[in-house]
Order: sequence, then C-alpha cells, then structure tokens
Amino acid sequence: MLILDKTLESWCAGYPLIRALIALQESSWFNPGIAPCAEALADVGLTAADVADASARLARFAPYIMRVFPQTQASGGVIESAIQAMPKLQAALAAENRLELPGSLWLKADNELPISGSIKARGGIYEVLKHAEDLAMAAGLLQAGDNYALLDSDAARALFGQYKVAVGSTGNLGLSIGIMSAQLGFQATVHMSADARQWKKDKLRAHGVTVIEYASDYSVAVAQGRQQAASDANCHFVDDENSTHLFLGYAVAAERLQRQLAAAGIRVDAEHPLFVYLPCGVGGAPGGVAFGLKLIFGDAVHCIFAEPSHSPCMLLGVYTGMHDAVSVQDFGIDNVTAADGLAVGRPSGFVGKAMQRLLDGFYTVSDDALFRYLALAEQLEGIRMEPSALAGVPGMVRVLQETQGYRKRAGLTPAHMARATHLVWGTGGSMLPAAEMEAYLARGRQQLNA
Repeated sequence: MLILDKTLESWCAGYPLIRALIALQESSWFNPGIAPCAEALADVGLTAADVADASARLARFAPYIMRVFPQTQASGGVIESAIQAMPKLQAALAAENRLELPGSLWLKADNELPISGSIKARGGIYEVLKHAEDLAMAAGLLQAGDNYALLDSDAARALFGQYKVAVGSTGNLGLSIGIMSAQLGFQATVHMSADARQWKKDKLRAHGVTVIEYASDYSVAVAQGRQQAASDANCHFVDDENSTHLFLGYAVAAERLQRQLAAAGIRVDAEHPLFVYLPCGVGGAPGGVAFGLKLIFGDAVHCIFAEPSHSPCMLLGVYTGMHDAVSVQDFGIDNVTAADGLAVGRPSGFVGKAMQRLLDGFYTVSDDALFRYLALAEQLEGIRMEPSALAGVPGMVRVLQETQGYRKRAGLTPAHMARATHLVWGTGGSMLPAAEMEAYLARGRQQLNA
C-alpha cells in the first residue's frame, strides 16, 4: 500500500515517530522548526489589528448577548471564563510520575463558558455574529453606533430567517453555531459525525436546529455541509478547517487571559515563561488561541497541542510537513476515541501551515489517561470536564520529561522552569447531562483504582 506514492516503511524511515503513532503509544514531539515570533507571525497572514477588530465586534454585540442570554448579564454580555490554580492536581501528577514539577499549574476554564459550554463558544459564536452583522448592515437594519440589542426584534428575525447557516461538527462547534444561529433567527443545520454525543444532538434539536447524522467521521460531515452551502447562495457555511473568522474569534481569548493573569499577579516575560496546553481536533480553536497568545506574549509563551493517541492528525501533519495532504487513516490509525471533540482524522491545512513555526510541540494521550485525569480533576479540584478537555493535563509532565533538547533550544533553565506558569485549556464539559458525567467519572475512578 502506498501513501502519497511512498511505502509505509519509507515514511517510517524518514519520520521514525510514525511507528509509535501507528502503535497508538503516547508520544511527544517538540518542534525543531520553531522560529522567533518576530519572524514566524508573518506566516499567518493575519495581524493584531485583525484580532482587535474581532474584539471590537464582540463588544458591539455584548448588549444583544446580554439581552438574549441572561446568564451573561453579570459579565455584561461578554462570553468569558475564569482561571484557577490546580495545586492538588499538580501534586498528584508529580507523585504519579515520581517527578518534581516546579512552577504552578492553572486551568483556563472554557468548560464553563456560557451559552454552549465549550471553547467553541468563542470562534463559533463570533463567526455567526460577524455574518449577522454583515447582513444587517447591508439591509440597513444596523448602522454604525447602534445598540445591537435591537437585533432582538421581529424585524431582525425576519431578515435572518431568509438565510441559512450550516456547519459540520463532532459536537461542540455544532452546539455554538446552532444555538447562536437559531437565536438570531437563521435556519440552522448541523451535519454531525458518528462520534457526536446523542445529548448534543438532542440539545440542538430542542433549539430548533436541523441535525443531519452520518455514519462516518468528521471529514464526511464537513464535506456534506460544504456541499449544502455550495448549492444555496443564501447558505453560509462555517468552515472549521479554513475559516479565518473562527480563528480570530478564538484569538480574542489571549487579550482577556493577559488581563486575568495580571489580576492574579502572574508575570509572563522572558524570565517567567508561560506554557499553554491546548486540546486539538481539526486545529482551528487551539490555532487561533495560540496565534493570539503569540501576538501578546511573543516568545515568552510556549503553545503545545494535545491530541488523542487514536487521532494525532495535527501532529502527523506538522511533523511530516504534509499537513492536510495526509490523514491518520492513511497510516492505519482508526480515529476512534472517547474524546469526541478531538476525533479528527485530517487537520486544518490553514492552521498547520500558518502555525507550523509557532507551535512548540505536540503530544498524544490515551483515552484511559483522559478518564483518569477526569476523575482526578473532579476528586482533587472539584472540576468537571468532558474527556477531550483533559488532554492538556499531562502537558506539564511531558515538558519536564522531554529529552529532545527542546528546553535547551528554548533557553529554558531550571530557574526559568521554577518561575513558570503552566495553563491547561479546559475546552468543554459544563453542559454534560448528569448521567453522562457520572458514567465518565465511574470509568475514570476504575482507571484510578486499576
């Protein structure tokens, strides 16, 4: 069998890590092609001004968000999550790995984001709002300086009701796109892959969203969504693999995190590095967040992507330099994981190519480990997240255990590591039905006691 005109043996000879990935072994790879931010940020084709524009748009929509989603009133219509320290979990990781873990471990609790309960509430909701603003401005329904709360009106719903929004999703992006689109009045359709959880489908349908299910994986759901949009001029397709609007919506998180870290007295600079561990599916959400972080903190922030051992698509794409030209299935990796939001076989080519010199590393984590961390986080810190959101937990250990010369290349001495902050990006879970959460916890506790 040939993969892009090369035998599997030839691939493994050129890229030895592929053997471990095929064997589903937990693996880490630290990027030797990392470049200074001053040079590599130009690869992205977007700027700080683009992120500022996205931030300003979200501020304009805040009065509308506050009106139609009362749970955001305390934050003034800003969709944001808190950060919290996780000292007990850090101590447990140290004991489990018999490793000293200097620095401090924190959580960015996007699992608690309002409206759709995951990181997708950032980029997904932002893209729908951007589309709605464009249509309302073109129709004369909105003008510069207006209070956007006026979009909560029959006139606005009548306008948006003439248009459709479609997306392909494993679950969380579909929730954010579907809920926001339906609230505005759009005809919303979510094409969902086989691994999407039933409760997510049920929730979307309860909001009046059309859900189309497929027996195949994420790539097929996306392809079907694109096909629907291509045949209908009034249908806007949210392209998780290629959308710069999604990407910018995620990037806004960085400026907000900067304020939160400052408020917590946490310094981030050359002497006080920040490590951020981002669960990765197709790559849009972690890529956008990482871009925003690199814009603000430069080389002082180290962004590392975490993927399931059964779905290491972004690692494979960046490691080989082939990006979306290869999929995990090409190499016989099944893309079957309990981390449904990360069950993606082919990465975003846009994100991989744009960010390949900005991402410090990648690692994979087994489903059993995800459930163990899920139970540990709940037991020790009272944090409840879905399995995919725990992928960032072992990142601190992987960095301190690495033997590939990454810390040396980055100039990270033991003194730097003692002053470091490690941030796990918790990507989803607060909307899990109680029975589903209890089943996850039961499986995790079995792993702890094994």
